[in-house]
This record gives sequence, C-alpha cells and structure tokens, in this order.
Amino acid sequence: MDKSEELFEGVKRQMLSQNADVNEGTMMSSPGIQYKGKNFAFLYRGGMCFRVGRDFEPESEGIHQYELLNPFKNKPPLKDWFVIGVEYGEKWPELAQVALQNISK
Repeated sequence: MDKSEELFEGVKRQMLSQNADVNEGTMMSSPGIQYKGKNFAFLYRGGMCFRVGRDFEPESEGIHQYELLNPFKNKPPLKDWFVIGVEYGEKWPELAQVALQNISK
C-alpha cells in the first residue's frame, strides 16, 4: 500500500465512523466515499479527488498545486471536483468534511 492509499484509508475510516449515512463506494473504478449513495471523494492517480464545489478556492486553504478532475478526452473538466495530491495529505480529512457538507445540503 502506498502513501496515498494509506492516507485515503485513514480518511475513509474517519468518515465512516462519524456519519451513519457515509459508506464505501467506487468512482471511476477507484475506491471512494459516498453519502447516501452519492460519491463525494475518491482515490485518483496518487491523489484524492473531492467534490467540494465550484466556489472552493484551494489557495485559501494553502493548497497551491491541484487540478480539476478531467477524465474525458473531449469534454471540459468537472468544475466541482478538485484533485489534491499526496503532498497535501494532511488536508485530506478537512477537505473530505467540506465535500460531505457540500453534498449533504
């Protein structure tokens, strides 16, 4: 298990223990975290992807390296989903909470 997988597992365990409506899931064939069947975070290419919304500003959280999720060749990126690398792994639990709050509104 690499560093990103270890960090993801920790975040997933924390989220599952704190909310009965949070479950394990998959998104794009990767392990993920769901709220009432809707994905809000998942492991993605050595980082973690969070559905934090279009208004999220990573720089305000001290995150300066990120990308929008762009799994398609001929479509624009998904503006609600941010891919945050393992170098910001200490922020993943907080970002998962933001994503959960965003999706549970």
